[in-house]
Amino acid sequence: MIVAYATQRTLILDSKGWRYAREGWEKFFLPLSENCLDRTGDSTGRWGDASRIENVQVVDLPIVDGLHPRPDFLPLAIPEDISQRLLRLHGHPIVWWVGQIMTYIQRPQPALQEDIDKMKEALGFTNPIVGLHVRRTDKVGTEAAFHGIEEYMFHAEEYYQRLERKQEVPVRKIYLATDDASLLTEAQRKYPNYVFVSDNAISKSAGLSSRYSEDSLRGVIVDIYFLSRSDFLVCTFSSQVCRVAYEMMQYIHEDAAAYFRSLDDIYYYGGQNAHLQSVLYEHKPRSGTDEIEMLPGDTIGVAGNHWDGYSKGTNHRLAGRRGGLYPSYKVEDKTDIAKMPTYPEAENFHL
Repeated sequence: MIVAYATQRTLILDSKGWRYAREGWEKFFLPLSENCLDRTGDSTGRWGDASRIENVQVVDLPIVDGLHPRPDFLPLAIPEDISQRLLRLHGHPIVWWVGQIMTYIQRPQPALQEDIDKMKEALGFTNPIVGLHVRRTDKVGTEAAFHGIEEYMFHAEEYYQRLERKQEVPVRKIYLATDDASLLTEAQRKYPNYVFVSDNAISKSAGLSSRYSEDSLRGVIVDIYFLSRSDFLVCTFSSQVCRVAYEMMQYIHEDAAAYFRSLDDIYYYGGQNAHLQSVLYEHKPRSGTDEIEMLPGDTIGVAGNHWDGYSKGTNHRLAGRRGGLYPSYKVEDKTDIAKMPTYPEAENFHL
């Protein structure tokens, strides 16, 4: 969708036969375009062909992770025409930008929206509420570590303590989204002073044996919907469900950049271009530590945040780009500004 926007084309999504839903994306979501549904054209080319893409009507796009050459307008870039306003007004501009795209893509079909509205009433989903996303089954031990419910609830408790200094909170509510069907009972037993809003049928459908099914997909959609409408999100950014919910929060709130706590990764976009930071202050490594030297103006490729005041990354100035730790406050993100190309006859082109 971002490639389509940047090249001023219409995205036609061919998703029939999708393993989640054989009928395709439109089974649950509105079509991406109301009036351009035909991908045929007088000329067709593939992304990366020698001919420039503006010379053909239809461009076949592979999976974006494998695009070559890689365009500079992919995340973590934001459009130049709105960049100055975004940089002034939002704490995490790229998340706002991706959030607008994700929210548009995931506009529910009327029947799905009706189901969500009924579920909201049945579950008693009301604000204020903290969203917890706990993913365990297929990532623990490979892409992510195990985190007990206590780690999540620590940050939920902090949020409610801050909120209660400003307003009365009659009930501390938690929306619990998880693929571990036993977690709801554990959470209710350990935290009786909280009301846990959760649908255990979704947790069961998220198990590995039934994940690729329409029921499972519906459960993921519902979880993302309610997580994004929570007032605060506690999760692991190693999970795409968590990151999508965080992105879509930016559509609901003016600036939800700080409305989260991640127990592992920093925010990233799968397949993104490099995440770079600029050094603000000099840093000399302490002896016996795995720290890197930094000078003002150096470029750091960030790899992660330890959430203890230190981040991990590589200094592009150093030979071999040696990696190590550095104080997070001594750098700032480099914001990628992408000028989106303009094609005068854009309405005649498809992607």
